[in-house]
Amino acid sequence: MNQAKLGRTSAHRKAMLRSIVTSLFEHERVRTTEGKARQLEPVAEKLITLAKRGDLHARRLVAGYVRSDAVTKKLFDTIAPRYKDRQGGYVRTVKLGERRGDAASEVIVELV
Repeated sequence: MNQAKLGRTSAHRKAMLRSIVTSLFEHERVRTTEGKARQLEPVAEKLITLAKRGDLHARRLVAGYVRSDAVTKKLFDTIAPRYKDRQGGYVRTVKLGERRGDAASEVIVELV
């Protein structure tokens, strides 16, 4: 996968993605820029797929990435069962237009 740098160091980029993914699973939708959303989607899809597996190893892998134990529990107990018959495409991106301050294109990323 080609990683866009997003103007950040690798550690900052990883921390930012972890935070956004945690917020996405906590609130089930998040508003962000288009570039961040493109990096967020594959990570969120992979974590949901792991949660659908439901075994201990999958839970530990997800807990190592998601920042909150409560969000990890929510992912395994409520979000993953919702997608048990779905083979992917758990995340939807809706374009909003440009942000007023810096004209960055904004999107809403939400769980389908």
